[in-house]
Amino acid sequence: MQRLSDEQLLVLLNDIESDRTERKGSFSDSKKIRQAVCAFANDLPNHNKPGVLFIGAKDDGSPSGESITDELLLNLAAIRTNGTIQPMPVLTVEKRLLKGAEMAVVTVIPSDMPPVRYDGRIWVRTGPSRSIANEQEERILNERRRYKNIPYDLYPMPHAKISDLSRVFFEEEYLSAAFAGDVLEANHRTYEERLSSCKMIVAPSEPTPTVLGILTLGNRPQDFLFGSYVQFLRIDGIKLSDPVSDELMASGRLSEVINQTMQKFAIHNKTAYDIISAPTHIITKDYPQAALEQIFYNAVLHRDYERGNAPILIYWFNDRVEFHSPGGPYGDVTVSNFARPGIVSYRNPNIADVMKSLGFVQRFGRGIQTANDEMFRNGNPPPEFIVEQTSVACVLRGKK
Repeated sequence: MQRLSDEQLLVLLNDIESDRTERKGSFSDSKKIRQAVCAFANDLPNHNKPGVLFIGAKDDGSPSGESITDELLLNLAAIRTNGTIQPMPVLTVEKRLLKGAEMAVVTVIPSDMPPVRYDGRIWVRTGPSRSIANEQEERILNERRRYKNIPYDLYPMPHAKISDLSRVFFEEEYLSAAFAGDVLEANHRTYEERLSSCKMIVAPSEPTPTVLGILTLGNRPQDFLFGSYVQFLRIDGIKLSDPVSDELMASGRLSEVINQTMQKFAIHNKTAYDIISAPTHIITKDYPQAALEQIFYNAVLHRDYERGNAPILIYWFNDRVEFHSPGGPYGDVTVSNFARPGIVSYRNPNIADVMKSLGFVQRFGRGIQTANDEMFRNGNPPPEFIVEQTSVACVLRGKK
């Protein structure tokens, strides 16, 4: 992303009619700030240029005198990863000196995967006004997505048909999780238009399911994406050659695969009760539940669904749990910087959005750090990662 010069920013700051600019005197109304970011990411006018949000500027572009603190900048940067805007927007946050005063400048790049939603609503900008997209505007954004350089999770599945998707699951479970209630009540779109808006099919006029649609809504996803299951083995020992005491092939749509696997975690994660070392008894588990969840969710989010038919493998030994995910580092993440805080790239950004909507993920980019923290609190060693170009493995070891 090319950094805008002071001269370019001043032109935008002074143009009160521009649909590429919004000004806020302070961060007090964070909802409207997020709405603005969502609208800039959708880029309904199709400028293909960044939208800019100025914090510390009045409506006429003059400084408001807002104090631009490090806390404010961190709060603005968190808009990208807190999960309320989906898909995650691409933006930068910086402190700039404009018109003799400090301002926070949020620069938002148009999304390759519109429509973008904030809290289940699609916000767009026309001239100086911001509003929720109407049906025609939503169609425009859906059609535009077809001509972008889209990730694999939005690729069409040429042999799949709309009948391969579960309409019952979509209408009775997914929509209510992904969209605000008032949006659903006012919705007069056809079934195909709603599927397209959620990126489950290519377009209403081309109702071919996408990879996302098959994984999220498919009646039999493994018929099309052969490796999209989880193989779980409980091994009574510390070697792969030791006896297997329990096993599972978790299959079905994404939510079913996750729930089936989590049930196995609950069965095999033993609970210990300490009634001696403290006035009240202490309950601990072999492994913190949050660490198991976060490492597993990361495996689902970042695995490579495009190449090969290997599933996610989970081996639960007597002394450790191993997670093996097909697909190596992606984007800005490399073998050398893997798990370093602040470096995040999503191979499957739309699968991430679905997992957020269904309640499996709360915030983005925090999974490994959360696992680290929970393992430490539970008395376990930190997670160990084995990173190669085509796969990632994580080992959670039991308490010493």
